[in-house]
Amino acid sequence: MPGVARVHAIRRRGRDGFIVVAVLWLLAALAALAVTASHYMAQSATALSLGGTTLQSDLLIDAGLELAAYQLSIPAGGGRPSRGGFRFNLARSAIDVEFIAESARINLNLAPKALIAGLFVALGTPASAAERYADRVIGWRSPPRSTGVDEEDALYASMGYPPRRGAFNTTDELWLVAGLPPALIERTLPFVTVYSEMAEVNILDAPPEVIAALPGVTPLLLDALITRRDSGPVDPQFLFGMLGEKRAGATLNSSNAYRVRVRVAAGRRQRIAEAAILISGFGDQNPYRVMSWREIDPATGQPAEPGKAR
Repeated sequence: MPGVARVHAIRRRGRDGFIVVAVLWLLAALAALAVTASHYMAQSATALSLGGTTLQSDLLIDAGLELAAYQLSIPAGGGRPSRGGFRFNLARSAIDVEFIAESARINLNLAPKALIAGLFVALGTPASAAERYADRVIGWRSPPRSTGVDEEDALYASMGYPPRRGAFNTTDELWLVAGLPPALIERTLPFVTVYSEMAEVNILDAPPEVIAALPGVTPLLLDALITRRDSGPVDPQFLFGMLGEKRAGATLNSSNAYRVRVRVAAGRRQRIAEAAILISGFGDQNPYRVMSWREIDPATGQPAEPGKAR
């Protein structure tokens, strides 16, 4: 009998040991599950936080754009400004807004060949090459010839796509124009537009590179004009008069299209967006229309992605 009791005791201890091991495995599994759940919850919280930050910056960018459009839609006294800016604080963020009329840029769809070639020269291209490149821009936007051999079709035959044969939809289409060097396209993009609805450029707002593109403007005249314009209040008619007979392509008028840049800063985080908007006429149901919208890299100040409609 004592032997039988000893056998039963051994068997009971074996069962108890098995139960202990099973419990330990169960506890280990629960611990692993708890760690996994904790990690998932932490990731979810981070995602929600980042999503909330992005949503907030979206709303603040829209607020800046709306306020800029509001200022431009209701001009005070002397008419709508061609450029300006303002700042406001909201939701623990600082929002800086700058706007400038698209008439400060050269319109790829309406500018004459001489103005486009002049811009290429102002950006460092030899005059003979600038003429050829301007021909390609004009060829891209022009309808096909009704008779004879069309040079543009021959140029694009090996590229797998035809020229547009119509207006540029965006300035990024310059990347598709045959024969234009990529480095020249990169330098050109900040100075061109498709939204101004004007063949001329406003010399009150245009950067030096654009004014230098005007036919007949010499480096000496350009320096005198920019110095006079940027030295303080100036009479626009006096500035226009400085061009003398070299006024082809120049104007004092502003377009209804504007480029608006909104910077949102919250602590160390920054986000920048740029939109091209068209201010509607008085009485229109929508005071403005967004023509394009893009993100700007805060580190470089350059577009983070191609322009797009929003």
